Amino acid sequence: MHIHHHLYHWIYLFIPGSILLEILYFGVIQHRSYPFQEMFASIVIWILRMPLRLLRPLILAPIGYFLWTNRVTTIPLDGPWGLLLLFLGTELTYYWMHRASHEVRWLWASHMVHHTPEQIHLASAFRLGATELFSGGWLFHLPLYWLGFDPLAVSGMLAVNLFYQFWLHTDLIGRLGPLEWIFNTPSHHRVHHASNPEYLDRNYGGILIVWDRLFGTFAQEETHTPITYGLVHPIGSLNPLKILFHEWIAMGRDFVRARTARERVRQLFGRPADSLAGAMARSPRQVMALGAD
Repeated sequence: MHIHHHLYHWIYLFIPGSILLEILYFGVIQHRSYPFQEMFASIVIWILRMPLRLLRPLILAPIGYFLWTNRVTTIPLDGPWGLLLLFLGTELTYYWMHRASHEVRWLWASHMVHHTPEQIHLASAFRLGATELFSGGWLFHLPLYWLGFDPLAVSGMLAVNLFYQFWLHTDLIGRLGPLEWIFNTPSHHRVHHASNPEYLDRNYGGILIVWDRLFGTFAQEETHTPITYGLVHPIGSLNPLKILFHEWIAMGRDFVRARTARERVRQLFGRPADSLAGAMARSPRQVMALGAD
């Protein structure tokens, strides 16, 4: 079941066509400038991450094979119930992986790349970290292999999940009525990309928004609260290399700067908001307090 192979036959036409329509809509209908610099930065970042993406199967295939050969059962995928379980399973592991990527700095170092755009547009979907293999978000999906889902099927369903999210990166689509209760929508995903305090770290779902509603991480876009996109502490650069490695470098500096073993561990695996770099952006007094723990 190679779901992602079927997608790739037409995805390369759909995505550029959608971006072209978005550019035309910005200029012809809304008479506003398109964020071309943001778009080009996202495309370059997508190209730069390809070499490490090619390494991913070489690293993960042996792990997946080991778990699959030692699985507790085999879940058949030739019927609707097996496919439904596969869909729900990947959605659940994606939710927790995505949530951990906001709550654990080691994972955030890769994921923060996706939150650097300060204007939302379809090409924002391409701006993903190049160090995901190193940060380890893929670990969240491994239990699915052991439980009995074919690793190739899991990979294909995750590809569907990511492809679905492409159209969420836009401010041209408003709310979608009853669909908002079940599915992740552009409105929900705009909230996810917001740096406003009331919107921060919300709406982690991929295709579904139900996990956010169940686990208390849902926030609704409010018309009276305009969204500010980007990071709480913006990088201030569209240099692709700086975007890709900014947080890793900052984390390394904080690790060296920390005064105790406990604080060094926190700089690597604590919440991103507790970083020394973030404290420096807030106040010198907070830096001293963190270093003294």
